[in-house]
Amino acid sequence: MGVKVSVIVNVHNPGVTANACIRSAVEQTMPAAEYQVIFVDDGSTDGIGERLDTIAAARQNVRVLHLPHTGSPTRGRNVALAAATGDYVYFLDQGDRLEKDAIARMYERAVETDADVLIGRLIRDFGPPMTAFERGTARADILRDRLLSLLVPQQLYRRAFLEEHDLGFAVPGGRMAEQAFVMRAFLRAKVIAVLSEHVCCHLGDRRGDEEEPRTMVKELIGLLDDIDTYVGEGRQRDRMYAHWFRYAVLRPLLTARFADSSVDRGLHFRVAQELAMERFPARLDRYLPVQLRVVAAYVRMGRLDQVVLLSNSSKRAGLRADLTEVRWDAHVLVLGLNVEVLAGDGTPDRYRTQGERVHWIPPRALETGSLDDSVTDVTEAVARARVDLYVRHSETGAIHFLPMTQHVETVPDGRNKIRVQIRGEARLDVTKAAHGEPLKPGQWEVHVRMFGGANQARSRVGRSDGPLNCLGVLAQRPRVRLVVPCWTDHGELGLAVEPRSFSESIALVSPGVEIKKLDGHVYVVLPVPYVPPSGGPPMELVLRSTGRSGREVCAPALVEAGVPGKFAGQLVAKVPVKWMMPTPDQLGPGRWLSSLRASEEEIGLRFALEIRRGRIQVRPAAADQRRRSPMGRDTMLHRIGRRLPGARHLVRLARAGKHRYLKD
Repeated sequence: MGVKVSVIVNVHNPGVTANACIRSAVEQTMPAAEYQVIFVDDGSTDGIGERLDTIAAARQNVRVLHLPHTGSPTRGRNVALAAATGDYVYFLDQGDRLEKDAIARMYERAVETDADVLIGRLIRDFGPPMTAFERGTARADILRDRLLSLLVPQQLYRRAFLEEHDLGFAVPGGRMAEQAFVMRAFLRAKVIAVLSEHVCCHLGDRRGDEEEPRTMVKELIGLLDDIDTYVGEGRQRDRMYAHWFRYAVLRPLLTARFADSSVDRGLHFRVAQELAMERFPARLDRYLPVQLRVVAAYVRMGRLDQVVLLSNSSKRAGLRADLTEVRWDAHVLVLGLNVEVLAGDGTPDRYRTQGERVHWIPPRALETGSLDDSVTDVTEAVARARVDLYVRHSETGAIHFLPMTQHVETVPDGRNKIRVQIRGEARLDVTKAAHGEPLKPGQWEVHVRMFGGANQARSRVGRSDGPLNCLGVLAQRPRVRLVVPCWTDHGELGLAVEPRSFSESIALVSPGVEIKKLDGHVYVVLPVPYVPPSGGPPMELVLRSTGRSGREVCAPALVEAGVPGKFAGQLVAKVPVKWMMPTPDQLGPGRWLSSLRASEEEIGLRFALEIRRGRIQVRPAAADQRRRSPMGRDTMLHRIGRRLPGARHLVRLARAGKHRYLKD
């Protein structure tokens, strides 16, 4: 049987950062005889070439190509593509990481769908979520299935298809050459399939190397010519043109790099103006967001000064997402939300009304007299405003979007001014949120993204005044599993699926702790998200001093009845406390870290107790970064000494004198 897949990996001086990539490529579940890995060393000088040679000597399906340094991965990919023998090829960067079964799953789906190009699910730890993977499809459309958001080379290509159409990467080339290669493959492919049910590749971060403008223009014009060849005139071609106008021509003009580069920005602006006049007519502006419509208008007018002003005035939008409800409907978590985009200064985004029309308000520094009203009109964009809610696994980065009902509200805010808010309700079904499958065990973050009239922004879902609900439920699919809503120290909502133990489920919601002082004792009351029929194992609360003594105080912790609709039970521990000269089994002044101890484990809790001046306060455990006293051990005498005038100066002089002279 021949080679099914060739995996091509470019490397250049990666150091240890390529270890995960190399291991993921050579340790696939597909039998070694059925796939090959081709590493292309782009003139590395850190010893990676020798390491790869050692791996190739031990593995028959690994090959290493050593090339002189070019500074671009495109030539190496072309050389490796010519040397590949697999039916399909997959391109990988040195910072990426494949799942163990990724190659086998992608090949199986590609053969099943007879795909020329197959896009396996990609995830990344940076940037916005990839909406193209909301659903899988055997016959994807470039526009309908949002494939223009997936113009990265990390995809599976039929090698005979690439050879038939003479597809390769431009040399030298950067991001534009990579995107042009993928776009040309999309245009020529008879079948493009999307595999969204399983994560295939984790994308690493890449350096944003700046491309030479004329080289970028040459590649872009060639790509537009290909679009003209394969796509007829009309709305579909216009939308493709608008995508490249937006991301390749206009968006770079709003970056800090452009605004700060007084030497090169004139050249960039002239290149953009030439492209706008020759290849991007004004009818395409209707597909652009309002800020880029304004940029396009100024580019056509030759107003570099106004583009620079707009670039300097543009600040990243924020988002306010207020949780109005958190409740369980059987095993479905229901979230009520009120979401609003914030301007760069943190105030709500406002719009100007003119009759029934809504207009974006440009920065005051701009000369807007020459702009037509249609340029700033966002009436349709406001009507189409929407919110996306999704969960993200904190370890794997897997993302799943949630179904949501929502409606847009306009709120008057001064004379002829409005704000845009979206109210909605999302339902998180833990038994089928992952493309019809149950959520995997672990911690899931809850994120929200809003597309407003002029801006878009994303953030974690949270609530500033603390938890609303810590009640856990038992999901019945694929087996009985505990699911617990939990909150970070900053009030951000998360979901813990299948905590490993009873103690861990309590630790997840421990920021909701309450304390009460009574008769020389402090009662520590912890919410319990779920109480098993047995009542749980015997436990004790452990409090450890962060001082040098490291003293430990323990107290039995008992489960009591909870608050209906909030949490199933509460864990109560009664701890003796004494303000002066405490005994070994009493709490005293200082800071105390907390943990729960059971017969088989001890797990840290997410709060600390701070006892100072007769008061006991709850602090986040993560904030327990004590400043050591410059006078050594922090005793009562030292604390008094710190308040004496000149005490710190005398200590510094004494220490300096002690080490002033060195003796053999």
